[in-house]
Amino acid sequence: MVSVVLAGGGTAGHTSPLIATAEALRALDQTVRITCIGTARGLETRVIPEAGLDLQLVPAVLLPRKPSVDLLKVPFRWRGDRRRQTHPALGGRRRRLRVRRLRGHARLPGRSSTQDPGGHPEQNALPGLANKVAARFASAVLTSFPDTPLPGARFEGLPVRRAISELASRGRTAGREELRTGFGLAADLPVLLVSGGSQGARSLNNAAVDAADRLLAAGIQVLHVWGPKNFHDGLTERIDEQTGARYVPVGYVDQMSDAYTAADLMLARSGAGTVVETAVVGLPTILVPLPIGNGEHARNARPLVDAGAAVLIDDADLDADRLVREVTGHLTDPERMASMSRAAQDLMKPGAADRVANAVLAAAAGRRRAGGA
Repeated sequence: MVSVVLAGGGTAGHTSPLIATAEALRALDQTVRITCIGTARGLETRVIPEAGLDLQLVPAVLLPRKPSVDLLKVPFRWRGDRRRQTHPALGGRRRRLRVRRLRGHARLPGRSSTQDPGGHPEQNALPGLANKVAARFASAVLTSFPDTPLPGARFEGLPVRRAISELASRGRTAGREELRTGFGLAADLPVLLVSGGSQGARSLNNAAVDAADRLLAAGIQVLHVWGPKNFHDGLTERIDEQTGARYVPVGYVDQMSDAYTAADLMLARSGAGTVVETAVVGLPTILVPLPIGNGEHARNARPLVDAGAAVLIDDADLDADRLVREVTGHLTDPERMASMSRAAQDLMKPGAADRVANAVLAAAAGRRRAGGA
């Protein structure tokens, strides 16, 4: 029996590819044993157990980017408590992470590998420090975007949940009217989907709220996913009495495939998960990179922008006026929208979860043949 350790968490952008990979592994080998690693602070404590996967929690230890005393302390901090942490979603249980039995360990914060790492996926177009280090020890380095600067990298795409793959296969407009009605939207009017990811995004939220009345007056509806931390009782639905267009605010959408189906256009951050999922299903996007970090959001967006599948707006340039111009300009140009949709799907082919799962199982088989199992 093959044992696989999958690590990732914090946001849906990390947990969704993990779950997608687990689903593909199980479909390819029903005997595979899968253990997921995360921390007590992330979305993984809910969504991974809901997916029927075993989750073991480890402490989150930051890896300093520059040589310092804190960098020297990392191994000791990490080794200080590898026990499974208590969390209500896991029934309050507390056990040691049995890495020897699983033949693996959390080698770097937020990353996992076997003792001879089988497959190391890089989610962003610009790799982080932990992935740069771990990639040097991996049997295979798989990337979500073309031209990711990692040694020996192979572009395979980002694993997406089965619901996303199925949506891409059957076509994004199938069942659209029913889903729009389910969200409280008019079935026959175009929809702008706004989402900053599972954590929300203040600048996107502000621009969408300020633009909402003008968009509704133009007959354009808004399905606005605020993120649980930003949603509050003061947010209410609106309707334009003349056009019938509706503004519908929600805290979170568990099945983003439903939201993608309901939408004609999306305003979003350019996290890897959002960029790849929207491209796979052919949903045109207006991408606003997160203006902090090491620039990975902008790098994630660049392949779609270059292919004509998305529009890029700097966070500092996003306001209600710019949003109204972009949205109305796109939604009144059906040929441009169709071209963006085709370009997105040409760039991001479905089936990444199967490709990644096959690479993991191939690495495990190679290790067994080498006498490492």
